[in-house]
Amino acid sequence: MNNSLSQQGQLSDGASRFMLSQDVARDISMTSLELVDFINGQRLSEDPVLDHADFMKKVPRVLKKDAGNFSDIYLDSMNRKQKCYRFPKRESCLMAMSYSYELQAAVFDHMTALEDRLSQRVQLPSYAEALRLYADQIEQTAVLRVENHQQAEKIASLESIFQVGMTPTQFCKRLNGVNCQQVNNALLARRWIFNSERDEKRSVKYRVGSMARDKYLTEKVTTISNEGVDPFPKYTPILLKEGAKRLHELYMAQKLPMKKNWDGQFSHCKATEEDLG
Repeated sequence: MNNSLSQQGQLSDGASRFMLSQDVARDISMTSLELVDFINGQRLSEDPVLDHADFMKKVPRVLKKDAGNFSDIYLDSMNRKQKCYRFPKRESCLMAMSYSYELQAAVFDHMTALEDRLSQRVQLPSYAEALRLYADQIEQTAVLRVENHQQAEKIASLESIFQVGMTPTQFCKRLNGVNCQQVNNALLARRWIFNSERDEKRSVKYRVGSMARDKYLTEKVTTISNEGVDPFPKYTPILLKEGAKRLHELYMAQKLPMKKNWDGQFSHCKATEEDLG
C-alpha cells in the first residue's frame, strides 16, 4: 500500500513537472519582428539585411494554411496598429530553417535558453518538497514559540528575585546552590570588582571595576563616622538589572561557584526585604 502511494506520489510529481514544462514551452514565443532582428544579428557582414515586410510575405509560403493561427498586432513608432506574427518555438524554428539550418539551430538554442530561464523563475516545489517545507515551517514556529516562552519565564524569574539596591551576594542568595561566600572572588576574577585596599593586613574594600561600572554594577557610598576617627566613605558594589541578567546567565551555564552539596536543580527564591538588610 505504501509503495503504491509512493509511486502515485512520484507519478504525481512527475506529471506536475511535465505539465509545468509544457506551460513554460507555451509561454515562450517570438514575434516576427523579434525573429527578424535575431536573424539579422546572426548574419555575416556580406549577407543582405532581412526586411520585416519580406519576412511577412514568406510566412504563408512556409507555414501554409497554419500561418493565420499565429497572426498578431503590434504598434509602430507612430502608435499605429500593424500586422505581425507571434510564433511558438516550433514555428520559429521552421521559419529560421527556411533560411538555413544554422539559423534554425541558433533559434532553437535561443528559445531553449529562454525556456530554462523562465522555468527557473516559475519552478514550483513538488508535493513532497512542499510537505517538507511546511513541516520545517511548523517546526521553526514551534521552536520560536518555545524560545519566546522560555524568554518570558526568564524575565518573570528575574523580576521576582531582583530588587533595586541588591548586592551581587544578596542576589545570588536567591539562586539555589550558589556558594555565596565565593561570589565576590568570582567577580574579582571577571574584573567586575577590585580590592582598593593595598594593605594586606586590613579588610578588603571592594570597588566597581571600569568594565562593569554603570553596566552591571554601580556603587553606593556611605559616610562612616566613628568617635575619634575622621569620617571616611564606604563603597558598596550594587547590582544593576543588566548585571542581574548576566549573573543569571552565568548561573544557568554553571559558571558561578556552586556548593559541593548542590542538588543540581536550577531554582530560586523570591527576594524579600530581609535580603536587603
